[in-house]
Amino acid sequence: MSRDRTREGLATRAARAGINADPGHGGIVAPINVAATYVREDPGVPGRFDYARTDAPTRALLAEAVAGLEGGAGACLTASGMAAIDLVLNLLPPGARVVAAHDCYGGTQRLFNARGPQRGFEIVYADATDLAALETALAPGAALLFLETPSNPRLRITDIEAASALGHAAGALVAVDNTVLSPAIQRPLELGADISVSSLTKIINGHSDMVGGVVCVREAALQENLAWWLNASGTGLGPFDAFLATRGLRTLPLRAKAQSEAALELAGRLARHAGVIRIDYPGLADHPGHGLAARQQAGLFGPLLSLEVKGDPRAFLEGLELFTLAQSLGGAESLVSVPALMTHAAMTPEARAHAGISDSLVRLSVGLEDVDDLWRDLETALTRL
Repeated sequence: MSRDRTREGLATRAARAGINADPGHGGIVAPINVAATYVREDPGVPGRFDYARTDAPTRALLAEAVAGLEGGAGACLTASGMAAIDLVLNLLPPGARVVAAHDCYGGTQRLFNARGPQRGFEIVYADATDLAALETALAPGAALLFLETPSNPRLRITDIEAASALGHAAGALVAVDNTVLSPAIQRPLELGADISVSSLTKIINGHSDMVGGVVCVREAALQENLAWWLNASGTGLGPFDAFLATRGLRTLPLRAKAQSEAALELAGRLARHAGVIRIDYPGLADHPGHGLAARQQAGLFGPLLSLEVKGDPRAFLEGLELFTLAQSLGGAESLVSVPALMTHAAMTPEARAHAGISDSLVRLSVGLEDVDDLWRDLETALTRL
């Protein structure tokens, strides 16, 4: 008897991803299928799998699992998170107007700013947390509204439901970068978005050992269009990375909850520390987006927080031992970065200033270490200021 997955909780669906899916040998975990091509019985009739650029078993298992968590009609898996965003741009006609959050990830802005002149896109950046400003940016008509909430690294919160309504009224597809939270915490498709994009590299995989991206969609017709472009462009995820991300997905709800709880505890302690000038974390009651985040993020606030410290941030960085200086976020290990010099260095100084990303801003990705050990690490580093 087949299971009714729609009645199962998110943790159950995540834990069962790719389980009992090995009809050939009965393995509890599906094997990595590395075949590049597949047998046909008839030259004119392809089987379920035909050529690995188009689709492959290991990739298909992960796509089904992620789409199920997002509540989508399907998912396309790509070789990186940026490839996932670029795949979405293939849906747009030449000359399309694209409205994007002004504080979206630096790599996203780099891609948009490069694709704009190449394809004749009109790229407009707007404060997506200001619905009036967003409506003005959308008013001439747009093909795509690209949101990122919480934004990276300032963690501003956009009302997905309200922004999606504005986007649709202007004739735009609405896409949300859900990388920081994953479907374990936030599901944009259920809030009105057409597309949810994530970097698999981050909290979905959660082990910092693969790179990949995913595009989930609400409508089957959109899925077919994206799948065509994925096959045509050849940017699909490989089997080894798909296997690793499926393994990570099984513990995603547990990790997301634990990391969110630890980040909230650390944010509260940092907010009370004399060495901290400002802290951004939506879980804090005085954060401008706290109430909205609590509603649309299932009561969890994610592993990411940002702060500015008194004095030279380099002295703070040099005093850290458990927080490793490195790019990325959402892994089991805690990381620290300086966005202006690292993840958002591709933005112009003017764009960073407009987004509120100063040279002294420090971003923390809270991992699975004991929260008291992490606090001692932060407190020791703060004494160096």
